[in-house]
Amino acid sequence: MSYLSNKNKRALILVMIALSFIVISISYFYYKNINSSKDPRVKPARELYEKYNNYAIQNDFVNIFALLDSVEYIYNNVSHYEESFEVGVLYNNRAAAYLTMYLYEDRLYQFKDLSRDKLLQLAEIAVDKSISIYKNWLNIYSDKNLNQVSDLMKNDFLQGLDQYTEKEKERFLTNRIKEIETAQYETERRLSVAYTNLGIIYRHREEYEQTINCYEKAIELWDQNLTAENNFNILLGKPLKKRNLIQKLFPPKQKEN
Repeated sequence: MSYLSNKNKRALILVMIALSFIVISISYFYYKNINSSKDPRVKPARELYEKYNNYAIQNDFVNIFALLDSVEYIYNNVSHYEESFEVGVLYNNRAAAYLTMYLYEDRLYQFKDLSRDKLLQLAEIAVDKSISIYKNWLNIYSDKNLNQVSDLMKNDFLQGLDQYTEKEKERFLTNRIKEIETAQYETERRLSVAYTNLGIIYRHREEYEQTINCYEKAIELWDQNLTAENNFNILLGKPLKKRNLIQKLFPPKQKEN
């Protein structure tokens, strides 16, 4: 068996260290470039929103609503985002939180002054707002190519970025156009989820015609919306449908905002 000499070992270690440094450097500059392309006006909102899932898992509704209010406040202070799909996400998340408290009464201890009927009412108000925002946003952007998207939102988006260089503004704009491109197909799924939530609200009010209409719209918008399909099946007394192996391994990609 042959062994590396001490000199060769040192050389190999140096090479490995150099390669590691290169990889780290590439990763650092790659992610730094991505982060530097994000709109700085709403960056705090996105950082705040990263806490949402943890609060939801913990059923910490006090912090959920405080977080959603804070995030919306930031978006509403930048005209481009006031009726954006991101705000639609916030309203649907509020609806989901109210629905969760309605369905699981043991989680109401944080809001003892709210009756179950009031929770359902608040959920409906929030989800209606979400649906309205999604539909209006899709009416504007859904069928536009990237050049048309740029023409539509460029002037509005650049307002309030005067302190940045032209190169920085161009980078922010390019990144936002990419976000809108992704949202063009993601927002139909988001709208599908909102209609599912509205269907659940109607079902618990025993308004079954409206319930069916909501589930049908949800499935039409996103044919892999298993939640809507199974809620529909419950209503019709049919067996629940399970995800197949391919769906479990490769779930459809969906962003939160």
